[in-house]
Amino acid sequence: MNHVSLNVALYGPQARWAMTERGRGAVERDASNLVIGPSAVTWDGEALTIDIHEGDTRLFVPWQRKVTGRVRVYPEALNRAAFALDPKESHIWHCLAPCARIEVEMQSPGLSWSGKAYLDHNRGAEPLETGFNTWHWSRAHLKDGALVCYEGERGDGSLFASALRFGADGVPEPVDLPPIAGLPDSKWGINRRTRSDIGVAEVRRTWEDTPFYARSELASRFLGEEVTAVQESLDMRRFSSRLVQYMLPYRMPRRKA
Repeated sequence: MNHVSLNVALYGPQARWAMTERGRGAVERDASNLVIGPSAVTWDGEALTIDIHEGDTRLFVPWQRKVTGRVRVYPEALNRAAFALDPKESHIWHCLAPCARIEVEMQSPGLSWSGKAYLDHNRGAEPLETGFNTWHWSRAHLKDGALVCYEGERGDGSLFASALRFGADGVPEPVDLPPIAGLPDSKWGINRRTRSDIGVAEVRRTWEDTPFYARSELASRFLGEEVTAVQESLDMRRFSSRLVQYMLPYRMPRRKA
């Protein structure tokens, strides 16, 4: 509660990145509301509304550009089952809405769109860098539901991997893992991996490329369907390096309110 932030990442010609950390004095929450400084997240039983009032952060740039607007996420189905990512259940992943609709209305920068969305949640009893060395995650909307693949290496060196198909009702069903599809390393040298029916996938765009994390759009094939997938790869060993730890405060400044 003393280290809270709202992360906003906009890609494209008007790209913005906001992730300002705030202390417990700037945070309020109850069952349906979370207030983080000037921004807020609210659930009304139908949609998750994210009111954004932030400033962007850029390495070694002292001034901020406004990042303001409203995002509304409408789950098409809700999943109540959460999954442990380790035997001690120190890390829990919950895919709340495998399929959802999104409406984005940004004032600064001036952008708006609507489309498909996804909503999940992670929580843990220890730092991520303690529990994991690496992970690879991908998800894709199907004609009827969605497929999510999750795999990686835990901090103790053990491996985990799973594939879940979510039906239109949001209920998860384990399915056989598709074959591994290797991807080219990111520009920062992050090893990327996904799954595909034919063991082949194509990187269409890399949206985020950092020293320890990469997020990409893929062309892939799941359960016999040609799909557009979102994929991420995370390297917590890189995250823990001295260089990255030195850079983090420039990308994630701390504010009192």
